Amino acid sequence: MRRKASSFLREELQDPNINLTPLIDIIFVVLIIFIVIAPMVEIDRVELPVASLLEHKQPHFVQESSPVIIHVREDNSIWLNTLPVLIQDLPPLLKSIKEKYPAATPQLFHDKKAAFGTYQSIKNALEVSGFQELDIVLQP
Repeated sequence: MRRKASSFLREELQDPNINLTPLIDIIFVVLIIFIVIAPMVEIDRVELPVASLLEHKQPHFVQESSPVIIHVREDNSIWLNTLPVLIQDLPPLLKSIKEKYPAATPQLFHDKKAAFGTYQSIKNALEVSGFQELDIVLQP
């Protein structure tokens, strides 16, 4: 009887074989999904001038010369051509400006303390309105 009990205990103490096949299958499926979706993700790129070219030049001051000038202040308030506007009112106003000035490139003066979400909302409104380019003016 002791032999049967001890052999039974040994069988219980042995690690059972773990089947990793389902886990590996799930990892491969997730990897394939990332591979398929990654090219579809749209990434905005901002080209910056090469610093070595700017070292010997005088600072460049931007003139507010565009018919579309947007200022975002520290409190995230949006000003379109010196008039305060709400973000939801921005797309129709921009569409009417786009119709008047089809070749215009909007200039965005964004305060560094303002939220990034405000920039994103303005960029989306400009895209919906038909603008293809945006000049972002950063102040030191």
